[in-house]
Amino acid sequence: MAELAGPWPPPVGAYAEERELFRLLQNMLEELIIHQPDDPIQFMINHLKQNNDDVPRICVLGPPASGKTTVALWLCKRLDAIRISQETLLFKEALALTEEARAYKERKEKIPNALWANLIQERLSNVDCIKQGWILEGFPENQEQAWILQSSGIIPRHVVALYAPDTVLIERNSGKRIDPNTEEVYHTTFDWPHDTLIQERLVKPEGPSEQEIPKKLLEYHRNFPGIFQIYQKVLKSINADQPSMDVLSQVLTYVQTWHRSAAPFTPRIVFFGPPGSGKSLQADLLAQKYSVVNICCGQLLKEIVAGKTKLGELVKTYIDSGYPVPDKLVIKILTERLSTLDCMTNGWVLYGFPRDVEQGQQLQESHFVPNRVFFFNLPYESIVERLSQRRTDPVTGERYHSTFRPAPTPEIQARLRQNPRDKEENIEMRVESYYRNIKDLEDFYEDAFYVNADQDPFAVFEFIESCIIKPLPCKKFKSP
Repeated sequence: MAELAGPWPPPVGAYAEERELFRLLQNMLEELIIHQPDDPIQFMINHLKQNNDDVPRICVLGPPASGKTTVALWLCKRLDAIRISQETLLFKEALALTEEARAYKERKEKIPNALWANLIQERLSNVDCIKQGWILEGFPENQEQAWILQSSGIIPRHVVALYAPDTVLIERNSGKRIDPNTEEVYHTTFDWPHDTLIQERLVKPEGPSEQEIPKKLLEYHRNFPGIFQIYQKVLKSINADQPSMDVLSQVLTYVQTWHRSAAPFTPRIVFFGPPGSGKSLQADLLAQKYSVVNICCGQLLKEIVAGKTKLGELVKTYIDSGYPVPDKLVIKILTERLSTLDCMTNGWVLYGFPRDVEQGQQLQESHFVPNRVFFFNLPYESIVERLSQRRTDPVTGERYHSTFRPAPTPEIQARLRQNPRDKEENIEMRVESYYRNIKDLEDFYEDAFYVNADQDPFAVFEFIESCIIKPLPCKKFKSP
């Protein structure tokens, strides 16, 4: 995480991340390098006017009968993008090079890679592809096509590579049928339509025969490693030998994600969870590995009291009397801590605050907007088991557990003490207090992640770590 951090003041960093300024600058720089215009300033102005940095740019690859057409059509409906395939380029477009390509087809000759690339480049330069984005089905077919597309400035953001056993693909190919009205693909065995009208108009599509399909599969397997070498950073292989909705769901999930960016990223993390769910342990693991600042709100208040400042004396009066410290006072202390150089440089992980939506709003109004929020889920029985057997060594401050982490010596065991808060009669009150406001907080932080805390702590940490490192899904790609 340290290499992602940047010393941005809280309002500046939050503003830049919220409006995706770093990604915008990165996209513009990429376009400049690809196109190398004579007038870079005017080129960038025109690029911004197009407002198309967030549109889909997707290649759907795969061997014959792997479901490329089904996936491409479905993505186009979901993302309102333009589908481009061999069929659309040759028979549905009136491009400058269409007739030349058709002539090769009619002579049953292979269409040159450069001609395919020029056809694709011409089609993608049309305004509908620029504004809506595109799904390129079945292209590139080999490494040479991929290189030509790259040199023409056609670079997909996501490449989906479908795969399945050859025996499955051969069987699929023999039963494949297509609806000429909608272009929907069906199968005589696996996906036959219920509507008799659709059944009557289905036709066998043009494509490799049963004798040709093994050769086509062999050709695909020979060419794919070269394609993978070029697109490996943006390519995801998906098993097509499973229910179609599972395939489509995995594809959509992938194309909705952003790839890692070189932009500066300062983690601002908030943990929510019931008592005993492991928030302090996970915060400590993050702090150890990534040097983010570990901030427990309750511990921060104790440190203020221990400092014996005027502010500490004020906080102490509330704590001694058993009253909660007022929100304004907590926010003042918290914002001062979050404004320090180590927090602004390395980022922070916070737990114990906010406890309700009003506190969450106050935190945001102070310009401390978390960019990752986690809710820890743990069954009540597990909470009781974790807390009721928890003991603390008053000499060293070390925390032990009768089952999971017993004291190493009888001497230490003899001096262990239980925090009154961890007695069973008090646990229920603490859990009820947590769940009183949690539903509203879940609604407030709608992009939060949910953690199964009832498992090995290092498995929990791996999940949290992956969510922090990976970019958030692109909201603009979310289907209606």
